[in-house]
Amino acid sequence: MKLNRIAAALCVLGFTGAVPAGAAHAQAKISDDVVKVGVLTDLSGVYSDLAGNGSVIAARLAAEEMGNKVLGKPVEVVAADHQNKPDVAANLAREWFDQGKVDMITDFPTASTALAVMEIAKQKNRVTMPSAGLSTAILGEKCSPLNAQWTTNTYALAAGTARALVKEGKKTWYFITADYTFGHSLEKDATEVIQENGGTVVGVSRHPFPGNDFSSFLLKAQASKADVIALANAGNDTVNAVKQANEFGINKKQIVAPLLTYISDVHSMGLPKAQGMYLTEAFYWDYDDASRAWAKKFFEKAKKMPTASQAGVYSATLSYLKAIEAAGTDDAPAVMAKLREMTINDAVIRNGKLRADGALVHDMLLLQVKMPAESKAPWDYYNVKSVLKGDEVFPKPQAACPLNKS
Repeated sequence: MKLNRIAAALCVLGFTGAVPAGAAHAQAKISDDVVKVGVLTDLSGVYSDLAGNGSVIAARLAAEEMGNKVLGKPVEVVAADHQNKPDVAANLAREWFDQGKVDMITDFPTASTALAVMEIAKQKNRVTMPSAGLSTAILGEKCSPLNAQWTTNTYALAAGTARALVKEGKKTWYFITADYTFGHSLEKDATEVIQENGGTVVGVSRHPFPGNDFSSFLLKAQASKADVIALANAGNDTVNAVKQANEFGINKKQIVAPLLTYISDVHSMGLPKAQGMYLTEAFYWDYDDASRAWAKKFFEKAKKMPTASQAGVYSATLSYLKAIEAAGTDDAPAVMAKLREMTINDAVIRNGKLRADGALVHDMLLLQVKMPAESKAPWDYYNVKSVLKGDEVFPKPQAACPLNKS
């Protein structure tokens, strides 16, 4: 009470200087006396390997790094399976916000689940931080001031891989695309990059999500004689398509280029089938000392190396908690304001800056899958071809997002 009276007196006197750290801490405001992070993920379906329980582990590692407390209040991590269904995700989010005291939700394999929850979160004054929801639609007309698309998006993924292959002379492309929001976004963004760099798209096949038999789509792509067969899908769909392309011998005459490939996918394919593939990633565990040290902690709990999506959940959760600490409150607009002030540099994200539209712009990695003889140990899968600067690969702010209008 005494601190509050002093602060009030200073305001009356017109004092506008910095409040002492002790006073700021004493006035810290944490709703419900707990900071609760929700991991809304795929625990049982096609994306459970790239996200799933590994994302829950990643969020808990971030909380542990903060001592499971922020501003003296406990941090809790809860998780649920959204089954890749927007209506299920929306119902879970409402329950979490209204009854579960959840302050922020992260992960969101499938962009449609992220889009469904973002609107609810905005109404409830809560934060969303998609790590696996990658559609650029999240940054367009559906953008939210309380959302941060943390790890990457379809344009950034396509820009690195497509640009590199077109520059190598691979000018003609055929798409095999998952027939839902994410697949369409990845195809659209890659097409834009291909055409900007002098390439052409000669055909498209769209497959149901999830898919099992890709033979008819692959044979159409083979018949097109395109230089590159681009896979605009993810998870098990990508793994199955690559394996079937190998069975047909397609990869001997045409390049099969998955536009979203996680290290879990390469692990499932095996190096003999994946060797030589180009991919763009936000994170690779063996990139530097910081990434290796964090990945070791993750491996001890998960018994596998983290995907970029799982690593992104760690970075998003850690940054969110640090922003609460800096803001002195878990009030969503105040936390988002701090996140936009921060430069994100941790074991996962390099040189990250959060834009008004919710895009976290940061450096990406252009990778190439190693030949089997090059790999020295399990999970030693990539050669880093180059570091791609965020401003060069992330999409420009969209006019459709009202947050981009001055």
